Parts: sequence; C-alpha cells; structure tokens
Amino acid sequence: MGRAGPFPPSGEARGMTGWLILAGLAIAVGGLLWRFGRMPRATLELLGAALLFGVAGYAWQGNPTLAGKPTAPPADARQPDSAFATERTKMMERFGGAAQILDAADAMHRQGWNRYAIALIKGGLEKNPKSADLWVGLGNALVIHGGGMMSPAAQLAFDRAARINPEHPGPPFFMGMAYAQAGQTERAEEIWRALLARAPAAAPWRADLERRVAELAASRANR
Repeated sequence: MGRAGPFPPSGEARGMTGWLILAGLAIAVGGLLWRFGRMPRATLELLGAALLFGVAGYAWQGNPTLAGKPTAPPADARQPDSAFATERTKMMERFGGAAQILDAADAMHRQGWNRYAIALIKGGLEKNPKSADLWVGLGNALVIHGGGMMSPAAQLAFDRAARINPEHPGPPFFMGMAYAQAGQTERAEEIWRALLARAPAAAPWRADLERRVAELAASRANR
C-alpha cells in the first residue's frame, strides 16, 4: 500500500498558526515604531490602541481553527495610490529612513488609515525635524486626510519643507498638486511656473511639470 500524503493540519494547528501570524504582525508593527523614532506619548497611545483593538477583534470574532478559504477583497477595500506616492521618487530620496517612513505611510493611506499615516510621519519628524522630505510627506498626508483640500496645517508643512531646503523641488511641486486637486488651479499654475523657471533642463521631473502647466493653461483658456 502506498504511503499516504501529508495530513491536513488539524484545527489546533491552524489555530496556532493564526495566532503566530497575528503575533508576527504585531511585532513587525512594533519594530517599525521603534525603528522610526521617539514618538509623542499621544501618538504611541493612538497606535497602541489600534493594535490592541485589532487583537481584541481577532480574539472575539476570529476563528483560526477553520481552514483557509481565499475570497476576493471588496472593491473598496483599498484606496488608489496618491499622486505623491507615484511621483515622489522622481524628486526625493528613494532609500534611507525618510523614504522608508513615507513608504509605510503610503501603505497606510492605501488602507484608508490616514490618521495613522500622519502619526507615523510626525514620529519620524520628532527624530529628524529637518527632513524636507518628511515635511512634504506630512503636508500630503494632511491633504489626503482633509479629502483633497489644502488646510492651514498642510500649507504650514509644505512651507516648512521649503524653508529647510529652498532648492528642493518637492515642496512647490506637491503643494501645487494639492491646490490643483482642490480646484485652485490658478494658484497651482503660479506655483508650478515659478518652479519651472528654476528647474534644471535635465531634471527627470521637468517634462511632467511642463505637461501639467500646459494642461492648466489650456483648461483656463477653455473656460
């Protein structure tokens, strides 16, 4: 008689696996918070409460002893990448601590966790307050949280980034994008034209900026 194949995992084994996965995720999130800085107490309490809420919900409603049954995610489970997420690598650091924080914040935005993205970036700024990239990221996160509107807090974050590094293209580029998304196209065009006037000819983002300025000018001419 041939040897039988491996037995399916028992309910107890599946339960243990479920709890191990949950513990691994909690440890990974905790490691991220530890890695990226000394966060304010209120921020740590907010993120800790989110973790505890997730664990409590899993313990209450989850059933790790059931066999896995993949299902299609709801159509609205994930949010599309923001323009900041898709465009920032053209003019910002792609590696390093600030880039990793912004990558994590982008992932939170995709899940709709905008408050946690803001808290994570603020934690990074506690450790590195002179990071222009993080200040731009904070401005973008605040715009997303505000439903695409430019708030005074977002404006201050973009302005802070520009003061830290006046030559950085990120602050005016993404500030202009926020104004354009909010329908303030004249303000956006003004900011972008000023950036275009000082943009190096070989800048990898120049062609995209020229296209955006031309589109705004054309839309204004067609009114």
